[in-house]
Amino acid sequence: MKVAMGQFMVAREWQANAETCIALMNQARQGGADLLVLPEAVLARDIADPDFARKAAQPLDGPFVTQLLASSRGNNMTTMMSVHVPAPRAKAWNVLIALRNGDIIASYRKLHLYDAFSMRESDNVASGNEIPPLVEVAGMRVGLMTCYDVRFPELARRLVLDGADVLVLPSAWVKGPLKEMHWEVLVTARALENTCYVVAVGECGPRNIGGSMTVDPLGVAIARAAEAPALVFTELSPERIAYARQNLPVLANRRFSPPRLNDE
Repeated sequence: MKVAMGQFMVAREWQANAETCIALMNQARQGGADLLVLPEAVLARDIADPDFARKAAQPLDGPFVTQLLASSRGNNMTTMMSVHVPAPRAKAWNVLIALRNGDIIASYRKLHLYDAFSMRESDNVASGNEIPPLVEVAGMRVGLMTCYDVRFPELARRLVLDGADVLVLPSAWVKGPLKEMHWEVLVTARALENTCYVVAVGECGPRNIGGSMTVDPLGVAIARAAEAPALVFTELSPERIAYARQNLPVLANRRFSPPRLNDE
């Protein structure tokens, strides 16, 4: 599978972000990508207004996603990102969507909300209540996670036990003391402990670190972006997964049952 990581800074106006996403989709498609992963919450951002993402939220049939769906028609590249969608009680859902050939083929409402490091995502966002689906891309199975989810190893393990070969992680990882280290350690750990690929794509800009990276099943970072906008390509190999699982059979050796949601 050929993967593209599209890292950029999300603007305040949704129209500008739609243009950026479509441009990255076109470039990734021209580069032969099977999968393009974009950051978290790409619809709109105003770092001076913590309520702005909720106020700017659009339904999945709104103009932002509609433009991206139109751009995806006529080819089989899959594009993944998260957007804010209106929810009951004056909140929004943070929804990871997968687009392919004019359709939303999968969606996932973020389970773990970022109520940490003096921030409270739950003030504006409602949490999801379902395990993410798997999406088949170029013969590999892809599990969906969003940003803060990476700090909860149960979700990654559940998705891999459900059959995921690859985990995608759109993110808007906020800068701060040790935060860049946390990002690298957590993304690498989720890949290594589950002998799978992790494609983690971060927003860049004055608030967030960027730092998009793809880590292979033995914990090797095979592709990276720095702190600036970038489109980075890499190749994922089923043979690498098979090699890792033969030599490091942690999934076969585990002694615990598959993780379950509290209300499953």
